[in-house]
Amino acid sequence: MVYAIVRAGGRQEKVSVGDLVTLDRVTGQAGSTFALPALLLVDGDKVTSAAKDLAKVTVTAEIVENLRGPKIVIQKFKNKTGYKKRQGHRSELTRVKITGIK
Repeated sequence: MVYAIVRAGGRQEKVSVGDLVTLDRVTGQAGSTFALPALLLVDGDKVTSAAKDLAKVTVTAEIVENLRGPKIVIQKFKNKTGYKKRQGHRSELTRVKITGIK
């Protein structure tokens, strides 16, 4: 089994070929491809973590769709002062399909 740990949007994701992964918004249209930097590569029993070896590894992904995450409601309240604040937030996300690990 071949999989890689990649850096995506400030987080690390474990991916293998054919996986659908939801990341922070990536610029590009549906169908365009881009590369993700690999931090670790596991190929069966062989584990690669050296920086010079990982520079040769390319993890390619294809954008499937751009979407928005669920709405998060933020409420602040202070007792006896009349202070109330309500705010909402939705993250901009991109769903990608991993097409290759070389």
